[in-house]
Amino acid sequence: MTAAATLRVRRATIEDLQTLRPLWTSMHLHAAELEPRLTEFQVVENTEGKVMGGIGLQLGNRHARLHSEAFSDFAIADAARELLWARIQTLASNHGILRLWTSENMPFWCRLGFKPADAEALKKLPSAWNAPETLWFTLQLKDEAAIASVEKELAMFMESEKQHSARVSQHAKLIKTLATLLALILAIFVFGAIAYMILKRPEILHPGR
Repeated sequence: MTAAATLRVRRATIEDLQTLRPLWTSMHLHAAELEPRLTEFQVVENTEGKVMGGIGLQLGNRHARLHSEAFSDFAIADAARELLWARIQTLASNHGILRLWTSENMPFWCRLGFKPADAEALKKLPSAWNAPETLWFTLQLKDEAAIASVEKELAMFMESEKQHSARVSQHAKLIKTLATLLALILAIFVFGAIAYMILKRPEILHPGR
């Protein structure tokens, strides 16, 4: 049985803090800063339900950051990463993520295609994650230029449809106003005709006399 077959991935819960705190501390991570962000973490547990490690996935502006990786047994680290990677891909797809970032420099992530971010790529890094002297690795999941072009065209189409709807609505209001005006004119004409007939032939008000 492979190591991966004895593991499963799930989202971290409050009950996992007791295990994660010493793991984070062992990796020289700031546990007090990570605790409030527990919901970002995906954890790996064994068949006995014991948490063996995990990684954080922070989302922001259609980008995602892998951070604070920690394992209690690095013998199963790559098997755990395989499962975590499958979960990360699913989450990224569900949230429409265009690009992944990490400062984790383990060979596993490089084998997946993460590359050191050049100056051009770093321009796309969300400002909230930009930390001095951090070596960033990045992986483009989708063609950002193509997505931006499609979204621009969609926005233009939506704006065109909005303007068209506004014109149709305005045209409908004009027709309604004209119909009301014509009905009013017709009513005035009818009442005028009735009044004229009464004035000319008052006997119609007293038939049979």
